[in-house]
Amino acid sequence: MKILILCTGNSCRSQMAEGIIKSFDETYEVYSAGTNPSEEVSPYAVEVMKELGIDISNNYPKNSDKFINESFDYVITVCDNAKEVCPVFTGDVKQQLHIGFDDPAEATGTKEEILSEFRRVRDEIKVAFEELFSKK
Repeated sequence: MKILILCTGNSCRSQMAEGIIKSFDETYEVYSAGTNPSEEVSPYAVEVMKELGIDISNNYPKNSDKFINESFDYVITVCDNAKEVCPVFTGDVKQQLHIGFDDPAEATGTKEEILSEFRRVRDEIKVAFEELFSKK
């Protein structure tokens, strides 16, 4: 199964979703990208994923344009902005879905408060994709 996860910056939600989905089945081909990619993957995202034993420290933000000619079983947007500006894919896309999550990058406060928000969103992503891919 080939899956593309899209968000705006490709620094938090889509990166966490990529790591989580890959952890379900090593045969899944999972990619993430952003419509306006950030400079780096959020260190907070890396930290909270490490708590699940998933290493995304070598990931980097990619532009969604890189994938527009490819075919996917799923193209899934995880933020409302990416849903609105999702590029038109010329490759064969079997299913395009939107499963929106809050942006943990907008969290403020102490480091622990910010990490708490990243954990909450990470856990919501995990539950949503467990439900989606357990039916496959």
